[in-house]
Amino acid sequence: MVDQLLGPFRLGHIQLQNRMVMAPMTRSRADLPGNVPNDLMAKYYSQRAGAGLIITEATQVSLQGQGYARTPGIYSREQVAGWKKVTDAVHAEGGRIFLQLWHVGRVSSAKVNGLQPVAPSAVMAGETQVYVFDDASDKAQPGDATFVDLDEPREMDVSDIRRSIADFRQAARNAVDAGFDGVEIHGANGYLIDQFLRGNSNRRSDEYGGSPEKRTRFLREVCEAVIAEVGKERVGVRLSPHITFKDMGDPEIFRTFWLVVSQLNELGVRYLHMSEADWDDAPDIPPEFRQKLRGNFGGNIIVAGNKTPEIAAQLLGDNLADLVAFGRNFLTSPDLPKRFAIGAAPSPISNTHHLFGGGGAEGYTDYPFLP
Repeated sequence: MVDQLLGPFRLGHIQLQNRMVMAPMTRSRADLPGNVPNDLMAKYYSQRAGAGLIITEATQVSLQGQGYARTPGIYSREQVAGWKKVTDAVHAEGGRIFLQLWHVGRVSSAKVNGLQPVAPSAVMAGETQVYVFDDASDKAQPGDATFVDLDEPREMDVSDIRRSIADFRQAARNAVDAGFDGVEIHGANGYLIDQFLRGNSNRRSDEYGGSPEKRTRFLREVCEAVIAEVGKERVGVRLSPHITFKDMGDPEIFRTFWLVVSQLNELGVRYLHMSEADWDDAPDIPPEFRQKLRGNFGGNIIVAGNKTPEIAAQLLGDNLADLVAFGRNFLTSPDLPKRFAIGAAPSPISNTHHLFGGGGAEGYTDYPFLP
């Protein structure tokens, strides 16, 4: 049943060894100062190079774009050099890897980066927090995350918007210089681009808000800038119209989403990566939605959201997806494709939940391989 999932696939100009994607997962292990990728991260990603494609953890395009402690950036020379260790290690194992470009927008606090958050509008996200790390010895677990409330965001003016677009463009150039096979623009999960797309977080009345057509402008201009810098074959976009956490409910989101799909199709981006909710009571994705997406987008489609091998095989067999992304299972099982091939179960998640983000090798690079 999983033969198609394990078979090779050509993603534009890149040959993949299988259709399994390692989904982006924030792990917060960059070196300080400077949020620099390191040797431990290179080991982590190279261990998982059996994925057809790795999409890295979300990586901020600027200091302003950071929302959580010890997440890596792609805007300094030191960060580029750090990421080069990662791409060299993955390529040495025969893997392919894209960098996810990220700006959190309003989902931040000055306790993280020393800056007031920025957003399309000065609207705070309800019931949302970010984390910093406290290494004090009296903590139950040294290095545990401490969650803090968001700061009120400042509304971006047009010069802020243009600066952010330029940051995405430069970050894409830096990523290719660091050896990445391509980049994924993070337009999902309640972060800056998603905030522009949704009417409840974007209350502007200028050319970047006020109607679904205008709310798509920021994403379109980011994509145009990134494509101009690295080429459309190296560019994917992640979207999440069905996800409403971080206070992102918007009754017009699907009207806006289909406008975005049309624009991305015209721009010729290589793929759309659909981030789907993976909790027990998450909304089902109707087959009609998947069929409409296939009919309206000419590039490749990746789906993510706690998919089993059987569900993945069905999506591929029904031509509703080209690639399927796996998150936690790749975290616990670096050799996940081999396990799927022989019908072996993924390793269980260890009891070190506090090490999902932050820490060292434990709960990161010490998960076992099959003999």
